[in-house]
Amino acid sequence: MSGNNDMHSLTWLHPGQSDEPFPPVERALREPNGLLAAGGDLSLPRLLNAYRHGIFPWYEAGQPILWWSPDPRTILYPSQVKVSRSLGKVLRGHRFQVTFDQAFTDVIKGCAGPRRGVHGTWITYGMQQAFIQLHHTGHAHSVEVWEDDVLVGGLYGVSMGRVFFGESMFSQVPDASKVALVTLCRHLDHWGYPLLDCQTPSEHLTRMGAIPMSRQRFTTRLQQLCSVPSRPGPWAVELEPGAATRP
Repeated sequence: MSGNNDMHSLTWLHPGQSDEPFPPVERALREPNGLLAAGGDLSLPRLLNAYRHGIFPWYEAGQPILWWSPDPRTILYPSQVKVSRSLGKVLRGHRFQVTFDQAFTDVIKGCAGPRRGVHGTWITYGMQQAFIQLHHTGHAHSVEVWEDDVLVGGLYGVSMGRVFFGESMFSQVPDASKVALVTLCRHLDHWGYPLLDCQTPSEHLTRMGAIPMSRQRFTTRLQQLCSVPSRPGPWAVELEPGAATRP
């Protein structure tokens, strides 16, 4: 995390003032990359305003709420998701069953659960409750992956306009989170979503096709894509697991 001097130079937001504007994303710190503001709350209006401007909350228990807008941004074009030969066999093999919006609370709890080599979680109880509210109001969606009627993986995120902002994924068996991501990408492409926000890079996402995009270009695309109506929920699976990206 940043030092005390950087923290003191941040814009501090006020709880209960959900219409309070965020500072311009260009004012975000370079180190740590993208730290923009602190404080405030996780109210529905503030969260939607944040995502609309390319900002997201990310903090650990015991910290104030921290708001980020990194440069570059990690994104994935749903039409260009990469499917390895082995993953393609898994998708066609019907080992897993995939649903949308059937177990949002269980998915977010799965994402918040313990991970090998990782201490603690940034998906605090307060964060979970905020995104469950987003789900109840139709703004957040989940992808569930089942094996023999047991939830073994999934992901969740926020839909705004024609952008899906991915938040987190989890997997309890090999390939489950990959199946969730590919299924989501194929549906987003089918539904006319040209952009999936991955926030920050990871080796896993890069192998699946995620690439960097400058923050300026990303926020410009948000202005265009968030101004159109979003797909209403609840969402449902419409494509076969082994279907091509383009129907």
